[in-house]
Amino acid sequence: MPIHRDILDHGLGGVILFNRCLHNPDQTANIVSPGQLKELCTELQNLAPRTLLIGVDQEGGKVRRLWPEAGFEDLCSARQMGSDTDDTALTREQAQTTAAMLAELGINCNFAPVVDLNTNTSNPIIGTLERSFSDDPLHVARHAAAWIDAHRTRGVLSCVKHFPGHGSSAADSHLGFVDISENWERHELEPYRILLRQDMVDLVMTGHLFNRHLDTDHPATLSAPIIDGLLRTELGYQGVVVSDDMQMKAISDHYGFEEAVCRSLAAGVDMLVFGNNLEYGSDICPRAIKAMDDGLARGVLSEKRLLRSLGRVNKLKERLGNDHD
Repeated sequence: MPIHRDILDHGLGGVILFNRCLHNPDQTANIVSPGQLKELCTELQNLAPRTLLIGVDQEGGKVRRLWPEAGFEDLCSARQMGSDTDDTALTREQAQTTAAMLAELGINCNFAPVVDLNTNTSNPIIGTLERSFSDDPLHVARHAAAWIDAHRTRGVLSCVKHFPGHGSSAADSHLGFVDISENWERHELEPYRILLRQDMVDLVMTGHLFNRHLDTDHPATLSAPIIDGLLRTELGYQGVVVSDDMQMKAISDHYGFEEAVCRSLAAGVDMLVFGNNLEYGSDICPRAIKAMDDGLARGVLSEKRLLRSLGRVNKLKERLGNDHD
């Protein structure tokens, strides 16, 4: 099985789980039932020589992989959680239930919460899917902190997304190039700023978002000015940066595979996500490793940069407290 090979032979550091195969709807996906999923997570974790990040998108509402129809706990949308802007009780209760479920299943990383602002309610990938807590950055930060804290008590990592802000966009980066230059405003950074001051950030996920006022050439995932400059230098974040799915059309339609891998790592991304769901390749992991090796040989990537990323990822995994060594 390719995933077993990649964990054993290629040092794959994490997996992301899906409840359906978009590239082949007739194929069984990773998530069928609680019992099956727990068995799968245990199998993969036991196979890994070091702690494996096992991640899932379990935001709530329309964006989740664990559905009641398959025997999992129900979970309302972020908009519903954030409807009472002054009271985070519902958010905390929903997050506690979610985190307890994930921990029991063996999932140690939830790619949530969304901290994008609901500034464009017609946004096809944020607003219309009810993925944002609020259009107010203070309310978003308050609810996100409650979510993250509840996950931490269960030993589950959270990931804030999509940096530097997807809420004002008018397009979906799954489907193509997204230019937020005329819509994005700096107050979309405020949830990140607040959460970082509170030490409430485990991981940050970049969005495949182009903003010529921040980088005249590349979207955020491939942008050193946005990742190293804005996120790390201006906002002071020194933790793990993870990409959104590198197979989304905003990247895959505009950059070659090797170029995307090398540019993102050179820009400051520490972990690359290839969902292998929008399209499938059994060799995606060795291809990415070869792209890195070639990038090092050509001088596009530096060993220092990659070792720095490895250090951040290892430090993050140490927090999970269950390394195999």
